Amino acid sequence: MTQESAASREHVATEASKAHGYSRAVVTQGGRTVYLCGETGLEDAAGRSLKGDFEAQTREVFRRIDGTLRSLGGSVRDMTTMTVFITDPRNGDAFRSIRIATFGDNYPASALIVAAGFGHPDVLVEIQGVAVI
Repeated sequence: MTQESAASREHVATEASKAHGYSRAVVTQGGRTVYLCGETGLEDAAGRSLKGDFEAQTREVFRRIDGTLRSLGGSVRDMTTMTVFITDPRNGDAFRSIRIATFGDNYPASALIVAAGFGHPDVLVEIQGVAVI
């Protein structure tokens, strides 16, 4: 399904929030709201294990979210908010760098939470969110 987005967006950000790759708020009008489940990435698209590789898991999660949204006529850049769970706070800077590379200049609102663990012991990151397309 491909269609042109009927949504308009206003990203409310400060220089400090932009430096960390998130918006203080995202205001939308029109479009369809898509609620995304928590997504993880233990294997890449070719089935190779990403165990122990935080950055590769994060990129894979964004790739999967993008695929879901593309199947609905949007893309990962249509995310308006996301909640990110990581197991190690030392990965926060790496996550922010990947988020900045993923979203360009218009970032979703975002929360970054350190979790004790996930349903599978090898998961290092999980992202859930909302998109408007």
